Amino acid sequence: MTWPQERARFPVLDRHAYLNAGTFGPLARTTLAAMAELRAWEGEHGRGGRAYFDEMLERRERVRELLATQIRAPAENVALTDSTTQGVHVVVSGLALGEGDEVATTDAEHFGLTGPLLAAGARLRIAKVRQAKTADVFELIRAQVTPRTRLIAISAISWLDGKVFPWRELREATQVPVLVDGAQSVGSCDVDATAADFYTVSAQKWLCGPDATGALYVRDPDSLRPRLVAYPGAETYDIAEGTWEPKAGARRFDTMFAPASSLAGLETALTGLPDGRFEHARELSERCRRLLLERGHDVVTEPGQGNLVSIRFPGDTAEAALALYERGVILRELAGTGLLRASVGWWNDDADLDRLAEGLTALTKR
Repeated sequence: MTWPQERARFPVLDRHAYLNAGTFGPLARTTLAAMAELRAWEGEHGRGGRAYFDEMLERRERVRELLATQIRAPAENVALTDSTTQGVHVVVSGLALGEGDEVATTDAEHFGLTGPLLAAGARLRIAKVRQAKTADVFELIRAQVTPRTRLIAISAISWLDGKVFPWRELREATQVPVLVDGAQSVGSCDVDATAADFYTVSAQKWLCGPDATGALYVRDPDSLRPRLVAYPGAETYDIAEGTWEPKAGARRFDTMFAPASSLAGLETALTGLPDGRFEHARELSERCRRLLLERGHDVVTEPGQGNLVSIRFPGDTAEAALALYERGVILRELAGTGLLRASVGWWNDDADLDRLAEGLTALTKR
């Protein structure tokens, strides 16, 4: 199929230049249909019966396999979660991080990563990378690692400007366990998570899945104690005796039963993804960056980074995002940063980029 044909699976693109996968990816017609079909069945037949629950459990395992494929990992090392934040909580609680424990991180992280670390009471050593060049990021983070550091917690790709963080090199150089926030990487580029100790997945973003779907890769499940425990993670339990046994592998960290319709939608979203999508998205992202620079916009994203292109806007970013939406351009205003962020996916095309550039130019001439 051609890229215009692949693009046609997303109804939002019929009207909008959708550049917001860093928050929510576009939903395909087939994804929406799968969810609606199962919801309608549930309404007519009820959410019960052996066949219904057996199919739901089987679908969970199919989704686990599909998510594992996205990060080149074995399915037995993948837990199902509802978000990156929940995956971080599983790791932080499992490691029993608390007061006196040192964690190296950066000032360019999402609160979904930093928040659980702060709530645990860990002492954060924060590398100041937000304004740094990508080439300097390794040394800036490395300088925050000491003999007392228990964990390095950083993004694969910064949510602010698409900066790629060298988590593999840091893991190799320091031998300190690494927790990677993969919210802006999985689905936007080719990912191999297996060199990380922990790697989170937000499936509602670049994987174009339903809300509240995600995963967590754990390289050595037996080394992480399950503390955020839920029914799907238990192999057996005895309430009267006060005992339980966790499931094998990372399934012990399954934190919730995702709605059956969400699983149906996610399974559909992860099936039949086009070959060459990562290369196509990369080409479009670089094209977007060059186009905005040619139009005189203050692009803060360096070349060769992730598929997020951020612009420093000389005005009210909230008003700008609203004005762009009214022009049919959907992107993200990063509150408090002065940045507008365009997320460029394989579903976009040159017309989307032109609409973005024209809209920004019109706003700056007001």
